[in-house]
Amino acid sequence: MKKIIGILVLAVLVSGSTVFAQDFKFGHINSGELLSVMPERDSARLELQDYSQMLQKEIETMQVEYQTKVSAYLEKQESYSDLVRQSKEAEIQEMQQRIQGFQQTAQQDLQQKEGELFQPIMDKAQAAIEKVAKANGFTYIFDLGAGGVVYFSETSIDILPLVKTELEIE
Repeated sequence: MKKIIGILVLAVLVSGSTVFAQDFKFGHINSGELLSVMPERDSARLELQDYSQMLQKEIETMQVEYQTKVSAYLEKQESYSDLVRQSKEAEIQEMQQRIQGFQQTAQQDLQQKEGELFQPIMDKAQAAIEKVAKANGFTYIFDLGAGGVVYFSETSIDILPLVKTELEIE
C-alpha cells in the first residue's frame, strides 16, 4: 500500500513539473480604457441620456400635477365635507403612490436600457480581446480595469494597442 501511495505522489510531482515547464504567455488590458475609446460608447451614452431625460420629464410632470392637487386641497380643505375630504386625501395618496411606483419602475427600466445599449459594445470588445489573444498565442489576459490584478510583470504584454487595431480604433 505504501508503494502505491509513493508511486502516486511521484506521478503527481512529475506531472506537476511538466505543467510548470510549459511556456505561458501573459498579457494585460485595461477594459475600461478600451471601452472609453470605442466610438459606439458615445452614441450609446447619448441615447441613454436622452432616455433618462424623457423619464425625468415624466416624473417632473407627475410631481407638478401632485403639487397642484395638494395645493388645491389645502386651500379648500376647510370647505369640504368629510366625505369629499376623505376622497381628495385618498386621491392624493394614490397619486403619490403612483409617482413612487413610476420612479422605481423608471429606475429599473433605465438600468435595463443601459444593459441593452452597452452589452453589445462589451461583447464586441470581449470578442476582439479573445481574437487578439488567440492570434498572438496568449495563455492568459488579465483585465487591469477589473481591479483584480495587484501585480503584473514587465514580461506581461499590454494588448490594448492590438485590440484597438483589431477594432480599427486609432
